[in-house]
Amino acid sequence: MDTRPKVSSLLSRLANYTNLTQGAKEHEEAENITEGKKKPTKTMLTAISMSAIATNGVVPAGGSYFMISRALGPEFGGAVGLCFYLGTTFAAAMYILGAIEIFLVYIAPRAALFHSADALTDSAAMLNNMRVYGTAFLALLVLVVFIGVRYVNKFASLFLACVIVSILAIYAGAIKSSFAPPHFPVCMLGNRTLSSRHIDVCSKTKEVNNMTVPSKLWGFFCNSSQFFNATCDEYFVHNNVTSIQGIPGLASGVITENLWSNYLPKGEIIEKPSAKSSDVLGSLNHEYVLVDITTSFTLLVGIFFPSVTGIMAGSNRSGDLKDAQKSIPIGTILAILTTSFVYLSNVVLFGACIEGVVLRDKFGDAVKGNLVVGTLSWPSPWVIVIGSFFSTCGAGLQSLTGAPRLLQAIAKDNIIPFLRVFGHSKANGEPTWALLLTAAIAELGILIASLDLVAPILSMFFLMCYLFVNLACALQTLLRTPNWRPRFRYYHWALSFMGMSICLALMFISSWYYAIVAMVIAGMIYKYIEYQGAEKEWGDGIRGLSLSAARFALLRLEEGPPHTKNWRPQLLVLLKLDEDLHVKHPRLLTFASQLKAGKGLTIVGSVIVGNFLENYGEALAAEQTIKHLMEAEKVKGFSQLVVAAKLREGISHLIQSCGLGGMKHNTVVMGWPNGWRQSEDARAWKTFIGTVRVTTAAHLALLVAKNISFFPSNVEQFSEGNIDVWWIVHDGGMLMLLPFLLKQHKVWRKCSIRIFTVAQLEDNSIQMKKDLATFLYHLRIEAEVEVVEMHDSDISAYTYERTLMMEQRSQMLRHMRLSKTERDREAQLVKDRNSMLRLTSIGSDEDDETETYQEKVHMTWTKDKYMASRGQKAKSMEGFQDLLNMRPDQSNVRRMHTAVKLNEVIVNKSHEAKLVLLNMPGPPRNPEGDENYMEFLEVLTEGLERVLLVRGGGSEVITIYS
Repeated sequence: MDTRPKVSSLLSRLANYTNLTQGAKEHEEAENITEGKKKPTKTMLTAISMSAIATNGVVPAGGSYFMISRALGPEFGGAVGLCFYLGTTFAAAMYILGAIEIFLVYIAPRAALFHSADALTDSAAMLNNMRVYGTAFLALLVLVVFIGVRYVNKFASLFLACVIVSILAIYAGAIKSSFAPPHFPVCMLGNRTLSSRHIDVCSKTKEVNNMTVPSKLWGFFCNSSQFFNATCDEYFVHNNVTSIQGIPGLASGVITENLWSNYLPKGEIIEKPSAKSSDVLGSLNHEYVLVDITTSFTLLVGIFFPSVTGIMAGSNRSGDLKDAQKSIPIGTILAILTTSFVYLSNVVLFGACIEGVVLRDKFGDAVKGNLVVGTLSWPSPWVIVIGSFFSTCGAGLQSLTGAPRLLQAIAKDNIIPFLRVFGHSKANGEPTWALLLTAAIAELGILIASLDLVAPILSMFFLMCYLFVNLACALQTLLRTPNWRPRFRYYHWALSFMGMSICLALMFISSWYYAIVAMVIAGMIYKYIEYQGAEKEWGDGIRGLSLSAARFALLRLEEGPPHTKNWRPQLLVLLKLDEDLHVKHPRLLTFASQLKAGKGLTIVGSVIVGNFLENYGEALAAEQTIKHLMEAEKVKGFSQLVVAAKLREGISHLIQSCGLGGMKHNTVVMGWPNGWRQSEDARAWKTFIGTVRVTTAAHLALLVAKNISFFPSNVEQFSEGNIDVWWIVHDGGMLMLLPFLLKQHKVWRKCSIRIFTVAQLEDNSIQMKKDLATFLYHLRIEAEVEVVEMHDSDISAYTYERTLMMEQRSQMLRHMRLSKTERDREAQLVKDRNSMLRLTSIGSDEDDETETYQEKVHMTWTKDKYMASRGQKAKSMEGFQDLLNMRPDQSNVRRMHTAVKLNEVIVNKSHEAKLVLLNMPGPPRNPEGDENYMEFLEVLTEGLERVLLVRGGGSEVITIYS
């Protein structure tokens, strides 16, 4: 029965969709936001990117985290989101400490609990006061947030009103200063600024009882002497003490001095360039106002940046917004435009109204610690004090509201398992557990009290978040995914890319080492989510980018066959399933994973016999079983399951159709049919031979693992032993390459490679060994070489194969009388010619092609040698074909002579080897000889614990050239 929903009910649910997952019950539903017309605006680049993402579908709780994770995937989203959460939480601690500092310094200095008479320990006492009051204030704000977002919104309105009044007071004070500047004296010695904290009058002398006596300032510069004949500082003697207006007003023209930058190093005396001064150096006195830190553009950017981190405050509470798609773009852009106007206009007004020496005086030493902006404002400095206090309170409250919701969104997505508990909430949706963790982290920041070292990392976290918001928008725009349809139209990928570049540049310009620390932290979170987090499919841009890159790469691979240097085993592993759909030989997958040091493609295939319509469920279950086994064996690849009426047809379909474009398998891996002799059902071994024939016809390499259950698991490691290679015929280099790839895996790493080759009685065994050692040296493969001598008839089964034996190569090259370099090059060329034609299988019907190949390979031989070689091969081919076809005139001993003799030699040399690799001859041309073929392979490998039969695919897979 069709259970899909009707269109009418579906549309109804979509129309009534709400994203108020947190604080929904307390959401002020009475607020009716009237629809307004959209106006094109130019604003900050990150806000543009965020607006585009926010209007591309529903944005539930999580804000910036949700946007990044759904656009770039859970790894990037989780890493950046968690860093942004930490930044927002510590920012709440910074705002609270700022509020406490205003309270203790300007509002109620007597409320301090800790006091110190010593100036050296005064800062420590102040930090303790901030810890105590900060903890209490944090508890109060957490209580407000815990009660509900409704009360946060009410307090936010109050705080906003105070901030607006204080801003207006600054504008009013600046206007008033143009005709009635406030009295705000600054004491100067020549053009140098003096500290007013310890002097009584701004003069060298003063009148006491109608007598002129030295002032305190005189004593500071004259070795504490109160006599006029004392020896004084040279600069003090030659310059006058004057008093200037610290706030000369808007009409004073002081902006001409403040217009250009003038960065000073730490310890430099703050001077007024336009004031008169004698050209005398003098000594450095502690009564001068000094620069406390070396200033630069990057430092000022770092100081200013925290004032704009509130760009994400609205998006962090996206779950509490009635229409996040509308509110986030409009609210964010208008907020940035408003604050940008306020910041820039205040900078201009301060530069036009206040002396530069006062602006440079960070601690207010020249003005007795008075609040400069408060003095400028009208009608009272208290307006600025109260406004600043409530501004920091409001910022802290917003951070404590947004951070828990951000953490809850991350926890609910379950991408970081240990954060799962923080996804729980109260009945009204408030993130209680997340709020408690946020309060604990903020308390840690308050206990630190001085966040000068932590603040730069927080700025990096914010910048990283903005960077990835821009990246997400740029990526979605460039990929042109069908789902990318933002309502906000005023965006472009170039703007997003520019914003991303600026964020990255600001990170390193501000503090390159903190930028690296922040990136390392984010990278560690990324890798943790990648390996431990739950896999999520959100249709993110990274997946879209991967699809685009894969499509591009596949199209490039179609341009031609891979070069020999790029050849690597692309495996199709054929697994057999039992009646319960369990894999019979899982060690075959283990072996495949050990071969993957060469990377490349792995496809794990299997066949279910039956009808697809009836067995579809079984196929899905079997595919899941295979995937779980691949995951357990750490095999990275794909699974392919085919339902077919016959097993042989299913395997043929897999071999023919697996892969895509240039990313297709070139090697088939399968197991040997154990117990085929005792089995009454001949279909098993006949299916095996059929698979060998199909593989050969498809020009694919073939690996057959015999006794696969004895192969080592991935946790076993051989501490010693040999991998023996019996190189009887040339197969394109597969026998050389496979042991090298296996040794890249930890299981086989400590094994040594031994290569055995077979020489006939008329061959020069010594020269063959030298030539083979030279060949391996050029291949950069370390192996021990051994040549085994056998009678012609002992290897008659192999000698008719097209080969490039080392002795044949050396004979050819000696006849050609080439130099050593030319011999090396010619040897590779001869091998490369062989790659143009695939290797002929035993008893195949391509004898004509064999003759053509011999003509190509031996074209540098003399005619006599060429004819002798052809005659010898024809005789060997006829003998082995008789063997496989069981001609009546051949005895049983004669039929198995080759296998027995070869087996004796192999067992004698390699009975203790950890793995034996040897050439696998192809099946006979006549199916009547199939059973003899199976018997031949059985006898050939008898007595060996682990055997890998290898048959090349007809192309060269290894080269001596770089």
